[in-house]
Amino acid sequence: MSLAQSQALIGTPVVSRRCIRRSAQRARIVPRAEFELAPPPYPMDALEPEMSKNTFDFHWGKHHKAYVTNLNGQIKGTPMESKTLEEIIVESYNGGDPTPVFNNAAQSWNHAFFWDSMKPGGGGDPSGDLAAAIDRDLGGLDKFKADFSAAGATQFGSGWAWLVSDSEGKLSIVKTANAVNPMALGCGTAILTMDVWEHAYYLDYQNARPSFIETFVTKLINWEKVAERYAAAQK
Repeated sequence: MSLAQSQALIGTPVVSRRCIRRSAQRARIVPRAEFELAPPPYPMDALEPEMSKNTFDFHWGKHHKAYVTNLNGQIKGTPMESKTLEEIIVESYNGGDPTPVFNNAAQSWNHAFFWDSMKPGGGGDPSGDLAAAIDRDLGGLDKFKADFSAAGATQFGSGWAWLVSDSEGKLSIVKTANAVNPMALGCGTAILTMDVWEHAYYLDYQNARPSFIETFVTKLINWEKVAERYAAAQK
């Protein structure tokens, strides 16, 4: 072998197919900006006296913030870093065998959805297509309130109660444990949620979860936002 041939071989590194595949996988990870904790859609004292500023300071400022911070740390440098929050939730739920990322991803989404489910001076009655669907599918507003309240009250331990629409506009009530949501379960599109983790109500209602639920259902629901979500779920 000539010197020129030897130099040519030395200057051409041998790369295995495995290395090429790994390089291609790394190249597909395009980091996106970190998820941010969005401010609540109203001042933190705006839901008083039904939900105190003190509760908001802890619930949004500590619990929700921790979920977002922990999620960013967990996905940093992984393929999930390039995905949307919704994609992370579905993928990390892993068909009912959640990975460690799931709880922080789902709780980040759940809480943002929860804040938008309420408004100052909320409650009252829904109207239009949403009201008609509640009558048709859930037996009317009073029965909806009773059944939705029961879903929250009977969720053992931490969890959520949800009002869900399918793509045809049929409504159902779902309760889930811990961080699980309808998106992960693939059971429809959430249009309303109520948080029944203790940190959602304990500072204001102590262990009286039913009192918090009654207040939420009668005085806090943002029916305009629920109607907007209901219309979007059918598109």
